[in-house]
Amino acid sequence: MIDKLKKLFTEPSGTPEQSADETRRLAAAALLIEVARADFQQDAEEEATMLELLCTSLSLEQAAVAALLSEASDRVDNATSLYDFTRLVNDHYSYDEKFALVSAMWQVAYADKSLNKYEEHLIRRVSELIYLKHEDFIRGKIAAKASI
Repeated sequence: MIDKLKKLFTEPSGTPEQSADETRRLAAAALLIEVARADFQQDAEEEATMLELLCTSLSLEQAAVAALLSEASDRVDNATSLYDFTRLVNDHYSYDEKFALVSAMWQVAYADKSLNKYEEHLIRRVSELIYLKHEDFIRGKIAAKASI
């Protein structure tokens, strides 16, 4: 029994057969989904923005990104906290990649032309958990707002 508990807390959240790139992609997609769901309604605009951002940034086809979003959605449904994803970001992302991820989260939040307080709170929390400077948090927000 104790061995099973130890195993639960020491095993990485990704499956062993996942590469580092797949783990990075999954963490990014999961955090974008979290933002889209933060206001309790996932709009078509938010879904289209996530698909476009992931296709562009990951250089993947739409079918591959759709499969990634489906797997990430399942992971989000089963996750107990943001830590499952932010830990992966901290382990596998450079500072510039973290900034790009938070900027993408802002773009998803503004995709429906409005910013909900829950979306902003989630992005702020993720920014703090991945050690992004507050000035970069604000810079990403301003850039996303200007693009709508």
